Amino acid sequence: MSQEPTPTALSAEDTKLVTLARATRARTQAAEGAAVRDLDGRTYAAATVELDALRLSAVQGCVAMAVAAGARGLAAVVVLGEATELTSPDRAVLDEYAGRDVVVHLGDARGAILP
Repeated sequence: MSQEPTPTALSAEDTKLVTLARATRARTQAAEGAAVRDLDGRTYAAATVELDALRLSAVQGCVAMAVAAGARGLAAVVVLGEATELTSPDRAVLDEYAGRDVVVHLGDARGAILP
């Protein structure tokens, strides 16, 4: 039986984001899963979208949902996948919408957060 990764250094709220991002990525078999928490505590989760007519990163999907829901900004972001740093487009969308002080946690596909 495999043991689930436990992100011990995260708050309970950020641990919830890891769970949401991991489940979304696993359900869709996407390259990345992401989850965000807005300034009101609402959460949004998305996976990478790779269609011929539409390409979105998981972070972009989360931000689009938050904007559409009327969120005023983001408090935290979790991105799970193969990357060890945010892509430039993801950093740009977070800078514009959430600001440079938003908490960003990157982790592997299993949910182990990178140091």
